[in-house]
Amino acid sequence: MAKVLMLLPERDYDPTEAAVPWAALRKAGHEVIFATPGGQPAFADPRMVKHGFGLLNPLLMTRPDGLAAYRDMCSDPPFAHPIRHQDWASVEHDALLVPGGHAQGVKTLLESEAAQQCVVASFAANLPVAAICHGPVLLARSRMADGRSVLHGRKTAALTCALEYSGWLMTCFWLGRYYRTYPTTVQAEVSAALASADDFVSGPLPLRRDRRDHPEYGFVVRDGQYVSARWPGDSHAFAAAFVALLAEQR
Repeated sequence: MAKVLMLLPERDYDPTEAAVPWAALRKAGHEVIFATPGGQPAFADPRMVKHGFGLLNPLLMTRPDGLAAYRDMCSDPPFAHPIRHQDWASVEHDALLVPGGHAQGVKTLLESEAAQQCVVASFAANLPVAAICHGPVLLARSRMADGRSVLHGRKTAALTCALEYSGWLMTCFWLGRYYRTYPTTVQAEVSAALASADDFVSGPLPLRRDRRDHPEYGFVVRDGQYVSARWPGDSHAFAAAFVALLAEQR
């Protein structure tokens, strides 16, 4: 079975995007270890876990299965004892997982030079890598010796402009820029790192979220050893695709 390294920020990641893949990996018998900026346990965006969005909860709040998976992940002993980003090379791993999130704390992952080095080394070793939502921003910023992103020449999904702006428009009057992590959209930054803008794959209109019993509602892009997806509504399909990729490594 594989040992999967999950890169997390100090705080504020999306609970569904981290915990649904974690649960699928553990069910398949894989080991998951965690890395955070300071080697402390990292907890998800509290608005997505507890505080919610009032009347907008049916559209924006984490679904019950995602919350249940997140609670299980937080009770997993490796979660309580992560390594530091800078110590990634000291721990052998067979695959890499990068969840997303949009609140400001996720920047401690996306701007981590050590995490970027881990990404570059993982791609150079042709390890299976999975990234969802804002996760591909970290990959876009991870530069090889020639200055190109590890995503250059690959096809990828990530949070689309339509999804990012829809969340912001629904909440900006009371949450400000909560849904806008950076002035530049995720799609724009990731696309700029690709060999062609056509390599950014938006997928079909996300009219519903996928579920454990209906992963086909989600959308995933696979390019060789790399799997990517757009938002929490793709998490079950994303998890299934990553588990399938790891099964091929046996």
